[in-house]
This record gives sequence, C-alpha cells and structure tokens, in this order.
Amino acid sequence: MTYTFKAIPQLQLLRNHLDLGGSNPAGEKIEVTSLYLERGGKPHIPVMGEFHYSRCDRGDWHDELCKMKAGGITLVSTYVFWIYHEEIEGVFDFSSDNDLRAFIETCRKVGLDVVIRIGPWAHGECRNGGFPDWLLEKPYKLRENDLEYLAQVRTWYAKIFEQVQGLFYKDGGNIIAVQLENELTDQPDHLAKLKEIAIECGIIAPIYTVTGWNAVEGARIPVDEVLPVFGGYCEAPWEEHLDPLPPSPHYFFTGMRNDTGIGADLLPQVVDTDSKWRLPYERYPFATCELGSGIQVTHHRRPLIKPMDIYSISLVKIGDGNNLIGYYMYHGGTNQIGRRSTFQESKATGYPNDYPILSYDFQCALSEYGEVREQYRLLNLLHLFVQDFQEALAPMVRVEAAHAVGRNDTTSLRYAMRTDGHSGFVFVNHVQRLTELADVREVVIDTGSIAFPEIDVCGEVSFFMPFGMELSGVVLDYATAQPLCRAGNTYFFAQIPGITPEYRFDNGQKTIAEAGLESAVQVEGTTIVTLTWDQARYLRRLDGELVVGDGCDLYKTDGEIRSVAGGDIRYWHWKGARFDSKSIRQAYTAPIVTYEAVTELPFEPKHTEELHIGGERRVDWQKLSVTETQGMIDIDYYGDAAQIYVDGELAADSYYYGATWRVPAKLLAGKACYLAVSEMRDDFYKEFERKAN
Repeated sequence: MTYTFKAIPQLQLLRNHLDLGGSNPAGEKIEVTSLYLERGGKPHIPVMGEFHYSRCDRGDWHDELCKMKAGGITLVSTYVFWIYHEEIEGVFDFSSDNDLRAFIETCRKVGLDVVIRIGPWAHGECRNGGFPDWLLEKPYKLRENDLEYLAQVRTWYAKIFEQVQGLFYKDGGNIIAVQLENELTDQPDHLAKLKEIAIECGIIAPIYTVTGWNAVEGARIPVDEVLPVFGGYCEAPWEEHLDPLPPSPHYFFTGMRNDTGIGADLLPQVVDTDSKWRLPYERYPFATCELGSGIQVTHHRRPLIKPMDIYSISLVKIGDGNNLIGYYMYHGGTNQIGRRSTFQESKATGYPNDYPILSYDFQCALSEYGEVREQYRLLNLLHLFVQDFQEALAPMVRVEAAHAVGRNDTTSLRYAMRTDGHSGFVFVNHVQRLTELADVREVVIDTGSIAFPEIDVCGEVSFFMPFGMELSGVVLDYATAQPLCRAGNTYFFAQIPGITPEYRFDNGQKTIAEAGLESAVQVEGTTIVTLTWDQARYLRRLDGELVVGDGCDLYKTDGEIRSVAGGDIRYWHWKGARFDSKSIRQAYTAPIVTYEAVTELPFEPKHTEELHIGGERRVDWQKLSVTETQGMIDIDYYGDAAQIYVDGELAADSYYYGATWRVPAKLLAGKACYLAVSEMRDDFYKEFERKAN
C-alpha cells in the first residue's frame, strides 16, 4: 500500500517579535524565531536533560555530567528548590550538594550549557513544591502578585543571583535560559512580574521559559515575554485510580504540544471560561522541557517502563516539529533529608501522592546512581543526528499523513514528515505502550517527490528515513536506514530492525548495504557507513571522536575514555577511513553481599512510616554485609517498600515495581547496614507478575 501526505503547510517565519534573545561578549547571539532557535545566526536544536544538583553527591557531578554529554545532552536544566536552600527562614545554605555555583561551573568545565529553573514554586515532587514550610505559614497569598509574597520572592531571587553572578551568557558564561515558576496556568500578570523581578535582581538570560500546559487552550502566559515549553510522559503515576490508562496520544503524530494531563494531580480541573484566550502557538517554536526519559513511581501507581516506551515518544515529537528536545528526568537523584523534615512530596504534606523519602530514580536514562538504562542508548541515536543536522532539520515543517490514525487504531501505519519542500525525513512509529500493534507490510511511502522502496514495519520499531539529503556534494534520493551523524565526508547510518538498508543517489547509483563496522561504501568522494542497530546503540561522540563500545557505554572524563561499568572493555575508534580496535583496562573487583536475618536492631530507625503506608504491615529485617566498594549490589526483594539503614541513618529506599533494586556497593561497604522490607498487598496499580517464593 502507498502512503502519502497532505499539502505542505506554508508557515510564516517570525523574527524579533518576542522580548527574548541576547549576546555574549564574543558577539554570538541566541535568538528565538517562531519556528526554531538560532545561535550564531544558525538554526539550533538544543538537547536538554534535567539533572538536580541538590539530589546528587557533588563528588559525582563531574562524571555524571560527562555521561550526560556522552549521551548527546547539550543543555542541562536544574531546579533550584527553595526549601533545600532556606529550610529555616533567613538561614541560607548553598554549600556542599547545594552549591549551585559549583554545579554550573562544573557544567561549563564539561562543556554543557545550563537552564536554571528558579521557581519560586517548582514542584519536582519536592515537599510543598519546593516552598519552605515557613513560607506556607505566612498570612498572605502565594504564587500571586501579593506585595508581601513578591518581597519574599525578590529576596530569594537575589540570593540565587549572588550564587550565579558572572555565569550568564551575557557575561561569557553558560546559563542561557531561566524558567520562571512551573505549571502556573492562568496568571500571566504574575509570570510577567516574576520576569521583571528576576531581571531587576540581575538574573538576565537570552531565554525565559514557562510551562505552557494544563489548560484546554494552553496556559495563559505573557505572550511576548516568555517561551512556552511542553512535555509528554508515557504514563501518569499521579492518576488517583488503580486502572490501566487509555492509549497515550504521545505515540501518534498529532502535532499536539499541550498535554493537559501533566500535573493534573495538583492543578485545578476547571474549564477556561475566557473564550477569547488561545495560546498563539504560531508565535513560538515547538519546545519541550518534560519529555519523560522515564517516570517516577508513586505508592499507588507503579508502572514498569520499557526503553521503547521512551525512545518512540521522543522520535514522534521530533517528527511533529520539536525543536528543543527536553527530558525530565534525564538523570535520577536522591532527595536530601532536611533538619526539620524530609523533602519528598507526600500525602502527609497535603499532596495527593506518596513518593519515596529518598529515591527519585525516575526509571530514567541515567539512574539515581548513574547507571545506564537502555533508553540512554536509544535516545542517543536521535541526539547524534540532531547535533549534526540541526541546521537542516530545524527549519523543516511538519507535514501530516494523508489519513489520520484513531486513538484505538492498532492496525494502521503511524507516520509523518518534516520537509523544506525539497528534502526531508519520514518518521514512522510502530510502538504503543502496553499495546501490541499489528504488523504493517508492503509499505511504500511517497513524499510527493520520492517514493521509498517497499518495506515491512513489524514488531516494536520506531525510526525515520531521509530523502533528498545532501551529503558533501552528492544527493541521497532516499535511504531505508536511519541517519546517525557525520565525520567529515563520512556519514553514518543505522540499519533499522527488520528493514534492509538501501541507498539510492541522484547519480543513479543504488547500494544495498551489509551492516557492520566494515560496511563503508564510496559514492563520488562521500563515504557511507551502515552500523547494525546494536552497534549504533553504543556509538558515542566524545569530544569530536567517534567510538563504538563493544557492548559497553563509553564516556570521557578529564581527557580519558572510560566505561560506565567497571572491568576491562574493548571499543572501536573511527580513524577517518576505518574503525580501529582499542581496549581499556579498568581495575574492578565485584562486590559480594551476604544477608543475615535479625530480630532486634542495634538502633532506632527514624523513618519507618514509609514501610506502613496504607496501614500497619509486617516488616522483615536483615543485616547486610558488603565487600568491596566498586559496582552495584542487587537487592532482589519482593515487598511493598524497602529501606536500607547505614550506620543508623536511612541511606536508600524503594517501592517495588517489578525491577531489581540496584544500590552502589560504596554506599554499604564496611558499614553497619540493615535492610527492611514491608509486606506486599494488592493496593496499587502494577505492571509486573507476582514473583515466585
């Protein structure tokens, strides 16, 4: 069957219409058009990953940021949680893991730009949405233009500025954007006032963002003052019920930016009565800040995420025109415990969800403890491409398929196109979370200028293919392979699972590739290398060098290539004409853990309320003994919740959701460790089968 497209929309490119943009001392400019960002006069697509400095040991910041960079992140976003820094009124703490300035400087050392999300209210599953307890006790209204509240905000913003002065883009620094508030849907005057106060305090950046979701017609925002950013998650663990969710619209090419489901647990569910309001999407590029690279579990909803659940959503959004790719979270973290309270969101603090006291793992690309998950590898396939081809991709408009696919349709092909009218990319998604889609065979995609050869779309696959693509002087009419990146006149592609990689050029040459490290073919001075999908998963660009790990995840720290996991590894290094084999010796001794049942504890645990959410439960305790400090320990428990106390203090916790709990050996080795597991009950939404005893 032949699949075609609707007419290419004729969109007007607007410039200089927003009160955004700025220059650095070198004269480079960051500007915001209606379709894309520009940097240095060229179309620019940042890849943004959320990582919270205050939820990570500062001694790990550098290496974790290096891992993010190796995964294709170019821009780090981070919440500045007010309660972390001023838990006690008037007593500010920007030391140790709270050292915002040191974190931003570490990002700069690694080569990453930064977005600071300064609140005042942040959410982020933090206690009170990040507001200190003392602020909630004040007699005035919060998150409004109340003069007394604004005075507190001014003090807070001024304290932030004290930490980050000199680090803004205008100063030659790496802070290029600021997010104001979060999930505020109907107070444009307040958002405008927050921007005004931020600027008066010295918080000046080329871009100010606000979240644009959670209203039928989009959040009400100060239209020309900010850039609205959007999101999309594969699940909604904040939903109050315990039933499976209907098919997510994020797996369809709808062009949708506004997801009214994000934050629905906290925002008032009322219909916008101002019929005149509509967010003017045509004035802004499609930008995201909260594409889930995973999802956190709540006590009452515990989804088990698959890597393709994540990768396919990001691909769909790029196909729909996303020109700022932002993930929440990209790197998990661990909540601090304050001097007066724990810092997690909970029902005890008036919120509708219970989250773990410590763990903010989020099942995301890089785990709470910096381990690589499969979606890290898959997402990097997109990030490599975006970095190398952003100037061509960013101006391309989204073109709809000739026939829309209904929300419950599991048999039709889901596809879209981005094009400049001559060249472009066809996007296909054959993934729907928790749903098996029927194979679609004998697919011929006709862009109007090029008809791709017939392919079968089978199993869980999500991919895109180029047409009319200029490759160093030769034009690629089409390829049934996914473009990855380039190195000089060499272009790298990945074989799409189940599809033969075929290339046709405008000179009439046609090549069917045998994917592999030695697959290079020459076309008029241009080289094409087709990697297998598995090889492409381990392709990394490290400070300009292309390497392929032999089943290992490589990153570069302080000029040295390393593997995320310990032990000796092998990789291949692209030398301009071929891949050369390399090896790295990394000393590694696997840890050993032993368990011993106990009936009495030598200490009084402080946070056992987490083990009894929903009512009193039986709790089993074991003493853990761990040798060595390298690697991870598998805690293969089965229960409602688990906690580990180290030297009498809560050090790690987990709600069981079907995955093995992995904890760093260095957290436990040589210390007095005790594991508590509370009994399982059938009182939450789950996606795992009961484990055998």
